[in-house]
Amino acid sequence: MNERPSPATPVPAAQQEREAEVTRQVLASFDGCADPRLREIMQSLVRHLHAFVREVRLTEDEWSQGIGFLARAGQITDERRQEFILLSDVLGASMQTVAVNNEAYGDATEATVFGPFFMENSPEIGQGGDLSFGAPGEPCWVEGSVRDVDGKPVAGARIEVWEADEDGLYDTQYGDDRTAARAHLYSDAEGRYRFWGLTPTPYPIPHDGPVGALLAAVGRSPMRASHLHFMVSAPAQRTLVTHIFVRDDELLGQDCVFGVKESLVKDFLHQRAGTPTPDGRDLGDRSWSRVRFDIVLAPQGT
Repeated sequence: MNERPSPATPVPAAQQEREAEVTRQVLASFDGCADPRLREIMQSLVRHLHAFVREVRLTEDEWSQGIGFLARAGQITDERRQEFILLSDVLGASMQTVAVNNEAYGDATEATVFGPFFMENSPEIGQGGDLSFGAPGEPCWVEGSVRDVDGKPVAGARIEVWEADEDGLYDTQYGDDRTAARAHLYSDAEGRYRFWGLTPTPYPIPHDGPVGALLAAVGRSPMRASHLHFMVSAPAQRTLVTHIFVRDDELLGQDCVFGVKESLVKDFLHQRAGTPTPDGRDLGDRSWSRVRFDIVLAPQGT
């Protein structure tokens, strides 16, 4: 295979032109695309991809390793595991896409990454219900409100919640048919919501595949800061995908998918065993925690 030129070695003008001609030919191949947006995306992708190859003077062996990496990511992906989402997350592409598509609007709650563990058709719970469904972990009382940017309550907002258990695993990672630590509920007539979940704990993203090998090769940790996922939707409002994070988590500044935002860091207040719960639930000799998360939705189309 060819060896990489030294970064200090200038590329001769004739060679630069040869490489530029390849790019021009590929760009021209998309000129006839009838969909202008698709044409724009593909031609921009080609320009950036070719510029990357030329900038780093990519060797054929490195190119082959990259193709192999993508092949392995596809082979390990199934309906329960999405390795390409993990790759997008650890490269910051997911957060950059979130930033582009969720422009700041008033005091609307900030969005963050979706992650690979959301599942459709989660069970519905009522106000004050328990979404753990037997998943191990310390109980956590979560309450708050859903409002628009004008401060008006948003009634009937659908609030999807999902999280890992205390062992750092989502229900989909167990390989059986369990549904646990996930549910949805609806805000009441005054925009309020409340439920029992689990106190979030840190966990590693799945790192037994190619993305994990990549992180190990570059000396990065696969750990995620403790968090609780939310997706909130309501008519005339922009759908919000976000997390909340535990304030005293030491991993806040090292989250491997760059999802932490200061506005989303919340105080999860520890409660000793025997402390009365907000709804009178008897937790016996178990400790618990509580947190408040008030959600502000931006208007649809912003």
